[in-house]
Amino acid sequence: MTFAWTPHRFSGGTLAFDVANSVVLRSDPDRRIDRFDDPAQLDLFVPAARTHGAERDLLARLAPLSPGGRGRFIRLREEIDGYFRARATGLDTRERLASLLEAIAANLRAAESGDALDAATAFSALRLVSAPEQDRIKICANCGWLFLDRSKNRSRTWCDMAVCGNRTKAHRHYRKKKEALS
Repeated sequence: MTFAWTPHRFSGGTLAFDVANSVVLRSDPDRRIDRFDDPAQLDLFVPAARTHGAERDLLARLAPLSPGGRGRFIRLREEIDGYFRARATGLDTRERLASLLEAIAANLRAAESGDALDAATAFSALRLVSAPEQDRIKICANCGWLFLDRSKNRSRTWCDMAVCGNRTKAHRHYRKKKEALS
């Protein structure tokens, strides 16, 4: 499958969410796509994050994943997704937080430098865990991706208005026209 790391793929607002969102259609086992299944995509993610990521000022020296760290990094990605998804939906997060902190610690201990993808993602997750405005962490109503709502009135519904917002509005318009014709 041909795939490109476009700006839309970095609409999470933080490196941690952009990494978690590397699984497309996470809640649909039949259509789920893990972009990091292909090691080449994991390597291509780094320069794309430097270019398109919301935290690019912190990622200017972002380096590839530490050798042999893929399994540990994927566990971190899954713990990030599980914790923040539970947090956004109001579930009890104590156990998930403990698991996330363990994954963060494992990646920080093993990373070759603080600029390596595993360490940078761990630091990004720590910033989110300690962020004072947890109500800004949301799940896209269209694609299910995690994102940080930085809008003034905290009313964002979609990870990216140009893609998910447009799709939702077009679908609603189509449905209304179809109902009017019935």
